[in-house]
Amino acid sequence: MHPVTRDSARLTLRELSPDDVDDVLAIYGSTKATEHLSFPPRSREEVAGIVSRSIASATARPREEYALAVTRRDSADLIGFARLAIDPHQQRAATIGAALRPEAWGVGYGRETLSLLFGLAFADLDLHRVWAARSPLNTAAEKMMLAAGMVEEGRIRGHVHTRGAWRDSIVYGILRDEWQG
Repeated sequence: MHPVTRDSARLTLRELSPDDVDDVLAIYGSTKATEHLSFPPRSREEVAGIVSRSIASATARPREEYALAVTRRDSADLIGFARLAIDPHQQRAATIGAALRPEAWGVGYGRETLSLLFGLAFADLDLHRVWAARSPLNTAAEKMMLAAGMVEEGRIRGHVHTRGAWRDSIVYGILRDEWQG
């Protein structure tokens, strides 16, 4: 499925373009925005590579990754990066993630982004299950995932090696019938 565009009241998910590198860098290059992610801040060169690979993966057949820009509908400003990746280890399932610019935190954009990803997963791709993971210290992500309708499913011990140490992940999931309900 290409191109992807999904709208909510305040946000749009859209395909990335080469012009988005600096806006994605404002997220992935930010110490604050990446504090709880599975990687340290990225350089401009690394972000340019991420955007380039994301654009290339958008036309793959079958498409297995949806790396999308999160923009404000009223201004088209890029405020986030969202990703849905088909999970090769589960039937009709995907993992999702999102990161927003720190100045966009605290107003419900995260929950709204997850809702847009759920629409892509369940309505457009006919998936059965979507899951996500967070750092145990990221309580804002916990609130966001629960508010979006996800259910905490457990802890993966020693799941991510980041910043020189192993870190656990807390896993959340939502099923298609839960989303429809």
